[in-house]
Amino acid sequence: MPATLHIEKHFTATAAVRDVVIGMSDGLTVPFALAAGLSGAVAATNTKLVVIAGLAEIAAGSIAMGLGGYLAARTDREHYHAEEEREYREIIELPQEERREVAEVFAGYGLAPEHTEPVVAAISADPKRWVDFMMKHELGLELPDPGRAMRSAATIAVSYLVGGLVPLSPYMFADTVLRGLWISIAVTLLALFVFGYVKGRLTGIHPLRGGIQTILIGGLAAAAAFGLARAIS
Repeated sequence: MPATLHIEKHFTATAAVRDVVIGMSDGLTVPFALAAGLSGAVAATNTKLVVIAGLAEIAAGSIAMGLGGYLAARTDREHYHAEEEREYREIIELPQEERREVAEVFAGYGLAPEHTEPVVAAISADPKRWVDFMMKHELGLELPDPGRAMRSAATIAVSYLVGGLVPLSPYMFADTVLRGLWISIAVTLLALFVFGYVKGRLTGIHPLRGGIQTILIGGLAAAAAFGLARAIS
């Protein structure tokens, strides 16, 4: 009987998904809460004010979030290279200590000293391989993609923009703020559930649980903003 072909399936696009989650979750929640808050404070027919304020927030929010993603990715890369330089100095200045740390990594996997010695010697024979090993196994750092910063910024900004237009778009077509609010609530809660469901499927969380959690977070934020605006106005 022929052996069954085993194909492993692992989800590896964690960085891109994280950026989409960051941008989309804030894009759905913050403009939703802002529009709901304004709905509780402005005149019943003044949908234009809600739309203008919402668009301004989406523009500012997408730029700020994208810039934050860019700086975070740049910081990761700069941190990696700073640690890499330190490791190169250490293998020159403290070679015995660094070899001992390599051996400790393998000892953590249950290998005996007589088995680790030739492996340690092979790794430490090549400075680049040695440093790469220490970066990955001692510090837990992977070399960041050089194009990550720009992609992260664009992904977060676009995700925020798309997410923000979902709760705001009903106000663009509604004749009253109240009608726009109710349509926005229905559309946004549905979008939050779908977003949380898909995020759960991709990240390994139970999809239904992910959808409900996302709805609760977005709904509570909007309810708090609406209640506060009502109380102040």
